[in-house]
Amino acid sequence: MTAFLLDVDTGIDDALALAYLAALPDTEFVSVTATPGNVDADQVARNTLALLELCGRSGVEVAIGARVPLSVPLVTTPETHGPQGIGYAVLPEPDGQVSARNAVDLWIDHARARPGELTALITAPLTNFALALRKEPDLPELLAGVVIMGGSFYYQGNTTPTAEWNTHVDPHAAKEVYAAYRGRPAAKLPVVCSLDTTERMEMRPEHVRQLAEAAGASVPELVLPEQAEGRRSTSDNRVIRHLSDALRFYFEFHRLYEQGYLAHVHDFFAAGVAAGTLEYSARPATIDVEADSPLLMGTTVADYRGLWGSAPNARIVSANNPEQAFRELITAVGNLAARLG
Repeated sequence: MTAFLLDVDTGIDDALALAYLAALPDTEFVSVTATPGNVDADQVARNTLALLELCGRSGVEVAIGARVPLSVPLVTTPETHGPQGIGYAVLPEPDGQVSARNAVDLWIDHARARPGELTALITAPLTNFALALRKEPDLPELLAGVVIMGGSFYYQGNTTPTAEWNTHVDPHAAKEVYAAYRGRPAAKLPVVCSLDTTERMEMRPEHVRQLAEAAGASVPELVLPEQAEGRRSTSDNRVIRHLSDALRFYFEFHRLYEQGYLAHVHDFFAAGVAAGTLEYSARPATIDVEADSPLLMGTTVADYRGLWGSAPNARIVSANNPEQAFRELITAVGNLAARLG
């Protein structure tokens, strides 16, 4: 059993990551916290509650912490994820309510109550995690492990030529988080899933079709480039219908920016790394973040050779296996969708 603390900015690929983790029989959602990023924090929390309920995980505590980045104005991305963050999908109103507790306090309380037991997965800007580290500097020792989706090293950024989205939204938070891990034991260093490997996770129309087939849907789920933009799914399976509507928007966005009719599902890969289900390898490095330069704001730099004279503060994923990852996704989420009907 893997017990998770999650911090998300749901988000199409966050939604797929949550659905995937919900599909695994040996995962516990201890709490899920909302950081502003793809959409504002309130919308993140609503999306997350609704998605968890859709995937059969009712009753999970969902809390909000920071509502803006540490030092820069909040920028959201409706052009990438849609005005509500989940593409064309319209999730049912959740039955659950957003927790009255603060996300930062929630993480610290859970980590102190269960030292060494909880795995942290952060698929959002690092604002809440930075605030938690300020309040509890021993948090890295209390957590079993940390997986972060963010950064770009030997790869073009997806927000500026050098910066990845999550890091660019709150570069000061990212800089603080990596600084907090300097000198920590190797086993406690965060595993960082950067664009270098997450952009190899290219979800395509055939994956959506296979997902519906695995769910036992009675009608083929065809999300095709020649279809009209904004077309809505008519699948008789609720999970498939909502994921398909979200992914169609993401496919159209990537095509608009000349990347093909596909979707880079960054957060699903990070979720699989955290769950221990996806193949990958990683290299230790010292990461720092540019937080002040207007030209390079949010750029992540990795020193693999010790040229800065600083100990490693992260393990950066250097290789993965997209074919294995999508087989795993289709099987797990397909089975979940079949169970829920």
